[in-house]
Amino acid sequence: MAAEEVLQTVDHYKTEIERLTKELTETTHEKIQAAEYGLVVLEEKLTLKQQYDELEAEYDSLKQELEQLKELKDVIYSILNQLAFLFSM
Repeated sequence: MAAEEVLQTVDHYKTEIERLTKELTETTHEKIQAAEYGLVVLEEKLTLKQQYDELEAEYDSLKQELEQLKELKDVIYSILNQLAFLFSM
């Protein structure tokens, strides 16, 4: 009877070890998937940051160009007004 109890205990432990091993394997797999997803998210974030930086630089350049064009327009209008005044004399 004692030998039978030992065998049952051993079987119980084997079953428990198998269950825990399976659970550990599944958990490890889930953690690997989560880490891979995290890497994808980080890569996407980096890509978006680079695109943002490029667009911001282009915006700044276009803004500066617009300011220069406005200044040029003001100079041209000033010259045109001076010419109009001279021709109206």
